[in-house]
Amino acid sequence: MERRGFFSLLAGMSTGLCMARMAGTAQAQSLRPTPSCPDGAQPTPRQTAGPYFKPHSPERASLLEPGMPGMKIVVTGMVRLANCQPVPRALIDVWHADDRGAYDNAGFRLRGHQYTDDQGRYRLETIVPGNYPGRTRHFHVNVQAPKGPVLTTQLYFPGEAGNAGDPIFSRELVLRVQDGAEVRAATFDFVLRA
Repeated sequence: MERRGFFSLLAGMSTGLCMARMAGTAQAQSLRPTPSCPDGAQPTPRQTAGPYFKPHSPERASLLEPGMPGMKIVVTGMVRLANCQPVPRALIDVWHADDRGAYDNAGFRLRGHQYTDDQGRYRLETIVPGNYPGRTRHFHVNVQAPKGPVLTTQLYFPGEAGNAGDPIFSRELVLRVQDGAEVRAATFDFVLRA
């Protein structure tokens, strides 16, 4: 093969490779993104309700009251099934200690329930609970799809010194928390059995 023919062949191959690479990039850009919810997600682990659950909490998405001490936190997330299907109108009932670690057993302070929206989303405003004696910081939660069984569980805070010594603590139930100057933001998605 002549030198000139060889370089022409090489130039043609380079152009072909470039075209193939560009087509592959265009195809990759048109692919759908990986879903944030993998099929077959494990259901949220169950945990004890503890001794302080009270039925008939008020329906409200904010547990804050005027003059209430403590760091504010907004918890958001979804209720869904293991196949990623959102659960609209799921009940979320929350109760927890105040910033000193005390529960209100006479009334409904820091207790309330709400329902997820049509996309299975919820938003809760409250305060960061204090450490209850023998326990690390946590929220108690009941979650129930319409006409489904109740999931009773607890949610925990990352990096807490008390996590290691709490016999009930579970890493699978740790909130994703972002610290803010005045309000913390946290997320947690509940996965219910189908």
